[in-house]
Amino acid sequence: MELLAPAGTIEAFEAAVESGADAIYIGAPAFNARALARHFSLAEVAAMIDHAHKNRVKVYLAMNSLMKEEEISKAVEELAALEALKADALIIQDLGISYLARKFFPGLRLHASTLMGAHNSLNVRQFSEMGFKRVVLARETTLAEIGQIHKQCPVELEVFVHGALCFAYSGLCLFSSYLGGKSGLRGRCVQPCRRRYTWGSKGRGSGAPAGYLFSMNDLAGLELIPQLRQAGVSSLKIEGRMRSPQYVASVVKAYRLALDNPATPAVLAEAKELLEQAMGRKASLGYFKKAQPADIIAPQHSGNVGLFLGKIEKVTANRAQMTLKEPLKVGDRLRIHQEGSGERQGFTLKGLWQGKVALDKAAAGSKVQLDLPPGAQWGDSLYKVDLGERRQQGAKKAIQPGLFSKKVANLVDPRKLAQITHFLGKPVSRPTGGKTREARPARGQAQLQTQGGRRGVPQVQLPLEWWLKIDDFESLKVQLPTPPSRLIITLSRQTFAQYSRQQKRLTLYRRRLVWALPPVILEADLLFYREAIAHLRGSGYNTWQIGHIGQCLLFEVEAQAPVEPGAESPSPGRKKGRAVQASTERLLLFGDYTLNVLNSMSVQALAGLGLNNAQLAIETDRQNLFDVLGHKNALPMGMTIYAQPPLFTARLASPFFKYDQPLVSPKGEVIVLKQCWGQTVAVADLPFSLLPYSTELASRGVAFAVVDLSHMRPRPDELVAAFRQSGQPGRGGRRLSTFNYTGTLL
Repeated sequence: MELLAPAGTIEAFEAAVESGADAIYIGAPAFNARALARHFSLAEVAAMIDHAHKNRVKVYLAMNSLMKEEEISKAVEELAALEALKADALIIQDLGISYLARKFFPGLRLHASTLMGAHNSLNVRQFSEMGFKRVVLARETTLAEIGQIHKQCPVELEVFVHGALCFAYSGLCLFSSYLGGKSGLRGRCVQPCRRRYTWGSKGRGSGAPAGYLFSMNDLAGLELIPQLRQAGVSSLKIEGRMRSPQYVASVVKAYRLALDNPATPAVLAEAKELLEQAMGRKASLGYFKKAQPADIIAPQHSGNVGLFLGKIEKVTANRAQMTLKEPLKVGDRLRIHQEGSGERQGFTLKGLWQGKVALDKAAAGSKVQLDLPPGAQWGDSLYKVDLGERRQQGAKKAIQPGLFSKKVANLVDPRKLAQITHFLGKPVSRPTGGKTREARPARGQAQLQTQGGRRGVPQVQLPLEWWLKIDDFESLKVQLPTPPSRLIITLSRQTFAQYSRQQKRLTLYRRRLVWALPPVILEADLLFYREAIAHLRGSGYNTWQIGHIGQCLLFEVEAQAPVEPGAESPSPGRKKGRAVQASTERLLLFGDYTLNVLNSMSVQALAGLGLNNAQLAIETDRQNLFDVLGHKNALPMGMTIYAQPPLFTARLASPFFKYDQPLVSPKGEVIVLKQCWGQTVAVADLPFSLLPYSTELASRGVAFAVVDLSHMRPRPDELVAAFRQSGQPGRGGRRLSTFNYTGTLL
């Protein structure tokens, strides 16, 4: 198996080469999902590739950030440069970047990033058919699931084997973006999952303590290397492009030892000692052994990297008193975790005292005073993240002069770039059957028309076509301000069981009903969805919304799939072993916002996959939306304009969780945990609303607007009240968020 190491600095890159990595992944200069790190220049990238290849090491470029419309030209230039530099592979998340690479730069080998959400065999097979040579599996996949995927998919599989774990499925986390526009899908996550939360509503005091409910321990799969090999894994990936060269060296050496000396207890013990020197978080086996691991979160622990030194007992003029739980030296690198705000700050220890006596070092158990940066308070936690002598050794080791600088003039043919730019500037033809809405001159906030309706319910007319989405048939009891053009129902075991009892209620929507698939369908649930889709298609339902592009394959060959012997058939009245004949009517596939479309090239990619329309990413800002819709897109594009979207989606259902109760962060942010389609999701306490901007959205060419009642328990008058207040944000004391629409998506 390949050992794949991270490098966020030139020093870490050199450490990875020297420590035995087979391949190294670094961030592409402008489009990587660690945008908070320093960007490498193309000259540095060229030199690193050259140095690595001389040492028989491969270099992969992580170009795995979502691309905004204004960044397309820059992405084309970067793709051209990386093809010319002969990078061994690109790791990609964005469908638009994938489209550009396949169309214009066929010399590039593509790997599907874990941010693309490959959590089942269908997703992996879809990526393979799209031209990806390797797929980085979701961190949530178990060993058993990896083995199943390998048997069904002829493509290389890469898994994270060591380092930080995200609480959410990668590619489905909006937490950081929703709380301030810093998108985790664009490499700018501020890690709100690492904060301490309390139970209770905002404004009711601190509430009952809950702890660090979403702060995951680190993954350490060293002892599972034989099982991973047997499961069919091609590459073992170490996380850590933000980690130090010393960390990279220690971890790479440990896994190199274990790979080269399998089933050797003494070597495994030596490798574990190296990992302890790396000073990571508390270790766990992640999801490899269990779908619901008990050791993956310690809610009483902040989840900081490093060795826990203790809590501050007293602070006087930036000098803190504490009792050490680990030995400490002047020059060690420390990190303070401020318990009140959840903020963290790293620093180098410059002063260590015992009374009035200055010390160079102190043993565990000593009561000492430390010089700390401003802001430290009683109760804050302190961690040791690196040793002073190790950092000094690394600083003394000089990089060979000129090794990581290389001239890259005339790297890209300007004529080729001009041809590509000319092609992208041409209008793109719209497939037949798509509707083009005339632009409306109105600007700013919506001017909604109110008319008399049935049974005293006023009808409020939006200036654009609106669709209603639900995840529970009980939501149909809500009063409708005006009939929706489409009703979208999320397919789950719950709604499928409800469906047979709701035939009369669905009569009104028979020709307008869209069945939606959730973004996460685990391997064990694929049979249910195949069966349910076959039954519903056989009943005449031919319009579907997909939450992941891999779900396109659920509809191939009319979704005919034999029932496994002994498996329970989800279809009412069906005999086991027989497939229901699907309708011969035309199949329509729509794309949900979870496909993360932020640019017109992604729209092109979806059109190529056979979709009939799609939604823009729910986290887009106004300017990017205008930029995308200013392009003549290959598909009609919609927007979700009223919803409580999952801020994160996670596999873990921890015993520490209390569902349907508010959680409050140190910054006063309120979220609520819910269980949906077998997963844990967190939603904001109030919906966000773009209803006030309906006229503006219509004038810019938004084809349809989705009002999503999923994850809610709507009052009977929920929608009528929302539509009435839509022209006056905040009316009635409910000042609703606009997500990033009126701000900036970073």
